[in-house]
Amino acid sequence: MPAATGIGNLALVWFFTGAQYFAFFLYIITLLLSIFSILVMTQFVLGNFASGFIALVNCIDWVKRQKISSVDGILTALAVSRIGLLWVMLLNWYAIVFNPALYNLKGRIFAYVAWTVSNHCSTWLATSLSMFYVFKIAHFSSRIFLHLKWRVESVVHMILLGASFFLVFHVTVVSINETLQRNVYEGNITQKTKLRDILQLSHVTLFTVADLIPFSMSLTSFLLLIFSLLRHLGKMQLNDKGSQDPSTKVHTKAMQTVISFLLLFAIYFLTLIISVWSSNKLRKEPFLLLFLAVEITYPSVHSFILIWGNRKLAQAFLLFLWQLGCWLKDRK
Repeated sequence: MPAATGIGNLALVWFFTGAQYFAFFLYIITLLLSIFSILVMTQFVLGNFASGFIALVNCIDWVKRQKISSVDGILTALAVSRIGLLWVMLLNWYAIVFNPALYNLKGRIFAYVAWTVSNHCSTWLATSLSMFYVFKIAHFSSRIFLHLKWRVESVVHMILLGASFFLVFHVTVVSINETLQRNVYEGNITQKTKLRDILQLSHVTLFTVADLIPFSMSLTSFLLLIFSLLRHLGKMQLNDKGSQDPSTKVHTKAMQTVISFLLLFAIYFLTLIISVWSSNKLRKEPFLLLFLAVEITYPSVHSFILIWGNRKLAQAFLLFLWQLGCWLKDRK
């Protein structure tokens, strides 16, 4: 009897210890979820503010001047696409974390199509902006480069036109892919597994190609800017001129803008790859929620970088902060 009592007490200790560990684990999960949710909402608000500021300033300038430059047009379209992307990301976060019932067949098709369109427009507009910086700022003696430099607006328009054709194809494939998911659970186990693997592989492959192409073009733009800057600095040293001339400053500013986009886009791309591969197995794991929270950093932070890299937007933003400071001081 004493031995049985000891075993029973030991079992109770193990039970309560396990229950405490489980309660502590649930507390950690709840805490992480709260932190990630605050992070998502903060970046959502800041990203919408920055993108809305860019669109508003350019639209006001458009109305005053009755015309808009190519750079301002690209920035305005990019800001609008970023607002759409932020809203899609927020709805995706809400559906995954708080209301999984929204992810029925129609909900998934709408979410994937909306995300595909907004992500495609955001990525390709940012890529075309990088290409525009290269052709406007870099200096090369190549005839091909000079030919493209003189027709930079046509080149950018052709890039966006080609990207729009790819978007139609991408949306079609995504819609078909999500519709076929309805038939995954029909048939025997082998057929279900093969169909699921084929659909997952096609989705990941198409997604990878869709983002890898603009990333490669932006990386090429950055390398061209570096090479052009190095050549320019070499000429300045030969002529005994300072390195802080206007051309060097423009090169450096454009290079900083492009490399910031590349870093953010690389992080965004990696987190998306992980999310896509693990979306069915780790839908509510903390690490996946962290990846989803990090993804929203790309459209949010990059909008502030675009403001900092554009002289007109930077001046308007500083003026806004000064007026806001004066208004808060008056309120006090």
